[in-house]
Amino acid sequence: MSRPTDSSRSPLAARNARLAAICGLLFCCMVGAAFAAVPLYKVFCQATGFNGTVRRAEKVNFVATGRTVVVHFDTNVHGLPWTFTPDVESQTTEVGESKLAFFKVTNTGPTALTGRAVYNVTPESVGPYFSKLQCFCFKAETVQPGQTVEFPVVYFVDSRFGTDDDTKGISQITLSYTFYPAAPPDPAHPREGGDPSL
Repeated sequence: MSRPTDSSRSPLAARNARLAAICGLLFCCMVGAAFAAVPLYKVFCQATGFNGTVRRAEKVNFVATGRTVVVHFDTNVHGLPWTFTPDVESQTTEVGESKLAFFKVTNTGPTALTGRAVYNVTPESVGPYFSKLQCFCFKAETVQPGQTVEFPVVYFVDSRFGTDDDTKGISQITLSYTFYPAAPPDPAHPREGGDPSL
């Protein structure tokens, strides 16, 4: 029985090394894609309003429509000893007009705690038409023990709302927030922006 020569082993070793390099590259790409999936999904949702995600806007160009919609406010807390309530349960707003709403958080625990709010709107088809200009949900918020903090939200419903089959006939919208525990912001590198929906 003849043994393989060095010359016959060399192409096989080169093929194996190439295959190992390709597998390693694919593995790195898959790991990178897994880490990038959440921020990319977040960006996609913000840009499109997909899955009831509220869009972040820089300005509103008011176009009077004469149509109104009732926006209800839903507040929840998960894993924090906080009470979290809206100043009013709902607002009637003209479609296309910016509105201001206030929310209160009280830390009933014995220590300062940091929370971050995630949000969505229902029905989900409203997501592409509901935008926020200012919101406490854009960054982590630290509340001292026994402290009550009032947070403003400036929002608007786009003037195109109600002009397509998905939103035609909708007269009630629910804007829902849930506060979750978050790491306190680093004083050396404060995070001013960034969306916390995920």
